Amino acid sequence: MGIEKLIRKDLIAFGGYSAATSPETLDGKIDVATRDIVKLDANENPYGCSPRVQKALARYKQYNIYPDDGQERLRKMLSDYAGIDSKYIVAGSGSNQLIDLLVRLLVAKGDEVINCTPTFGIYSFSTRLCGGTLVEVPRRDDFSIDIGKVKSVITPKTKIIFIANPNNPTATLTGRKDVQALLDTGVPVVVDEAYYEFSQKTVIPLVKKYDNLIVLRTFSKWAGLAGLRVGYGLFPPQIADFILRIKIPYNVNVAALVAVEESLKDVDYLMASVDKIIAERECLFTELKKIKWLKPYPSEANFILCDVLKGNAKKLFQQLQSKGILVRYFDQTRVKNCIRISVGKPEHTDALIKALRQIGGK
Repeated sequence: MGIEKLIRKDLIAFGGYSAATSPETLDGKIDVATRDIVKLDANENPYGCSPRVQKALARYKQYNIYPDDGQERLRKMLSDYAGIDSKYIVAGSGSNQLIDLLVRLLVAKGDEVINCTPTFGIYSFSTRLCGGTLVEVPRRDDFSIDIGKVKSVITPKTKIIFIANPNNPTATLTGRKDVQALLDTGVPVVVDEAYYEFSQKTVIPLVKKYDNLIVLRTFSKWAGLAGLRVGYGLFPPQIADFILRIKIPYNVNVAALVAVEESLKDVDYLMASVDKIIAERECLFTELKKIKWLKPYPSEANFILCDVLKGNAKKLFQQLQSKGILVRYFDQTRVKNCIRISVGKPEHTDALIKALRQIGGK
């Protein structure tokens, strides 16, 4: 086998994480030019970042200097935005990195992580990568979490309970009382609020009350910084100190630092874009409901999950892609015959609905 014999045995069959499609990889493979592709597969902000960000990045002169590894100024800015002391905050190269660091910190081989499926794939990805044991608790038919079932599978080996809130890919919310019920078990509960700005529902007020609560946020969605990779977490201060110790040095690059600072100076502009996305989400939902062979689920995020009632979701995903419209398909139980559609601009909704009607009729 050569060098392959040195690979960890538990990773031989590791499948990795299936990321969204990059338009440039489709160049020449579909009938639509790359510039005309409608990208509705990664929950990105179609309005982009604040104009202040682009101007500041062009002016910045110190790309040759490492950023502050302790993130002191960044943590203070995030503290002002989140409304909590900076001692609770650590930033990362996207909230995905913070998920990975937290699992590395808490989960040893054989330890258990509870995952409420279907949900964000990085939770299972990082757990398996670190040698942990995944305990999956299926959500109810309406995609709410069965709190009783979650409690029933907790053991002395349980190290983390993950909750995406709103959940990805279902866009459903878990109420604060349910979160508190899980926090009362004493197990560390990670509430991933990547889509907070679209739902305006948060458990941050509970952070000081519970020393087992961790809240994650990102600038990828609401602030249009997906390409710069910057997220942050609110941790119990002792855990925050450990995360700072084990993270890769200089894990938030200077371009991201500049972008966060300018974004936080332009929150009104960015939230106006969020308002446009929320308004378009309602229009998209209304239009999808008119298509009899689709069943859209209500959303508290910037995307909508749709059941394909007639036909095959994977085939629909491929047919839309051939027309230059990218949506997300998940080959997972419970959402195997669903597609997830990110909310775009009004013209993107028009193009999507037109393509859907061409493919399957009304």
